[in-house]
Amino acid sequence: MDLGELWAIFGPGVSGAVFGAGWWFWVDAVVCSSVKVSFRSLAGIFASLAALMFNCVRKEDIDYSPYEEGEWRLKLWLFIAYVVSFVSLAASVGLLIQDSLVKTGPSAWTGVAGVLQCVFVLIR
Repeated sequence: MDLGELWAIFGPGVSGAVFGAGWWFWVDAVVCSSVKVSFRSLAGIFASLAALMFNCVRKEDIDYSPYEEGEWRLKLWLFIAYVVSFVSLAASVGLLIQDSLVKTGPSAWTGVAGVLQCVFVLIR
C-alpha cells in the first residue's frame, strides 16, 4: 500500500478524532470552570461552520488556472470560509487575552481551551 491509499483509509478517522479533541478541550474547560462561562464564546461554533464550508467544496471543482475564468462562486465561497475561520481564530485569541486580564471572569484555561478548540477544528 502506498501513502495515498493509507491516507484514504485512515484520514477521515484521524480528521474526526482531531475535530473531536478540539471540542473536548472546550467542553472540559466549561465543565471544570469555577464560574459560569457565558455563551459569548462562539468562536468554536464559527470554526466548525468554516470547516463545514470547506467540506462543501470538492477538490475536483477547484480551478487553479490564473488566466482562465474559473468558477467565481466557488472562489467566493472559499474566500468567505477562510475569512470565517481566521475571524474565529482571532476571536478565540481575543477571548483568551480577556480571560487572562479579568480577575472575576473565567480562568485562563477557558481561553486556552477556546484557542485549542479553534486550532484543532481548523487543522482537522
